[in-house]
Amino acid sequence: MSESHLLNWIVFIPTIGGVLCLLAPSGRAVKSLAVAASGLAFVLSLGLFGPFMNGLFGPAYGSEASLHFEFQRNWITVGQFNIQYYVGIDGLSFPLVILTTLITFLSALASWNFEHWTNHRGIKGYFALFLLLETGMLGTFVALDFFLFYIFWEVMLLPMYFLIGVWGGPRKEYSAIKFFLYTLLGSILMLVALLAMYFKSAEAGVPTFNLITYATNEAIQRLFNDPGTMFLNWNFGLAMFVLLFIGFAIKVPVFPFHTWLPDAHVEAPTPISMILAGILLKMGGYGFLRLCYPIFPAAGQTAAYALAILGVVNILYGALCAMAQSDFKRLVAYSSISHMGYVLLGIAVMTSTGIQGAMFQMLAHGISSPMCFFLVGVIYDRAHHRDINRFGGLWLSMPVYGSLATLGFFASLGLPALCGFIGEVWVLLGTYHAPFAWAKPMAVLAAFGVVLTAGYILWMIQRVYLGKERAEYAGFPDCSAREVFVLSVMGALAIFLGILPKYTFDVMNGTLENIRALLTAQGG
Repeated sequence: MSESHLLNWIVFIPTIGGVLCLLAPSGRAVKSLAVAASGLAFVLSLGLFGPFMNGLFGPAYGSEASLHFEFQRNWITVGQFNIQYYVGIDGLSFPLVILTTLITFLSALASWNFEHWTNHRGIKGYFALFLLLETGMLGTFVALDFFLFYIFWEVMLLPMYFLIGVWGGPRKEYSAIKFFLYTLLGSILMLVALLAMYFKSAEAGVPTFNLITYATNEAIQRLFNDPGTMFLNWNFGLAMFVLLFIGFAIKVPVFPFHTWLPDAHVEAPTPISMILAGILLKMGGYGFLRLCYPIFPAAGQTAAYALAILGVVNILYGALCAMAQSDFKRLVAYSSISHMGYVLLGIAVMTSTGIQGAMFQMLAHGISSPMCFFLVGVIYDRAHHRDINRFGGLWLSMPVYGSLATLGFFASLGLPALCGFIGEVWVLLGTYHAPFAWAKPMAVLAAFGVVLTAGYILWMIQRVYLGKERAEYAGFPDCSAREVFVLSVMGALAIFLGILPKYTFDVMNGTLENIRALLTAQGG
């Protein structure tokens, strides 16, 4: 195996930048270091494109040709435990690494006016935690050892807790604690599964935390998916699937584990809302595709109907809640719940088209949702409120902002030729053609989510951006160069993904097909 240190640099450069931020002599130096560190991580991540541009995926999931930029060392060896520092990427993790470095860089730029919304409160601490959060997110996507995955997953928790709880809005403490408790519950369940899976793999003669080995070793797969293998009087595979599913469902978030999200979004600073929507929510979907389904395909088949129902509930419930909101930011938060429902539905039906659509939807939402939250933040900086009913005619007062806002919200709506359209259509097609009796009715119900989304987005645009210009907003300055840059990058990507989705599918479909082959071969 040819080892590479590139992933290590990408993961830990933000942490190095965070330490330097603590030592910086001035606020401007802190911000410059944070932007530079996140920007350098993004630039280095572009060096990961090579194998994926050449379609190098390998004939099987986890094979030497399908994993790239691997680095593996023994890390902790205590008694029977052999924990490895093992990182690498494939077509599942690669686009999410690029998304993470890009959105974090743009969020660092969005944080440039830090003093405006914090009164200079703790600038060093904010950016140090901000960059530590990036390391946690990147490490989660590249970790191929379950123990290492869990460590990085936990690293995300405390920075996000403090970023909301210290620098958030009026109800920041309540929102931060709620986020912490929900995420801690998921972490505890994941820890139980981690230990149970290790000891059960030892019974198969292969004691390991290796995520690829869990999914591909025949002895482990037979034991994990055997109906006679038990865990506390439950079927082992189904029990582990449920424990892991709940841990990841909280992050997505899936109904009824969603209630932390609107509060966290409303109280979080705009750059943190961008990261929360653009990256953290995707970790739940990534967990489904990296752990739940490849390792426990039989349980995925058993739970398909229940999970598809939860996906449809997410789509419709989130859209209806969004339609009822008068707080601009809360509307965007509930729209995220609705859009992530397509991810769960596409994965649950376990068809090639559904899984591809779910993955594309994660990436599309990772672009459009941060753009929408930044658009809300731009106007909040000027108006100091988010009441949709008090706005009107903003396109006349701020024509550049109004034009970019229309692009961003139309991308979220799912307008053809923009990023939100492809993933939703693929999920609906994959669901409609799934080999389940209930699949077609589920697809029809999910399609109503498209109508509801158009309803609340167009109604919001009418109330906020159209109509007569209001005198109180007539003097608002239009977007600054920094704001235009942040919005233009995300807007350009929304157009690129919508018009040329082939290039996105090309870099991920090889791995997704390998995962789908595992589900077919092992799940029946």
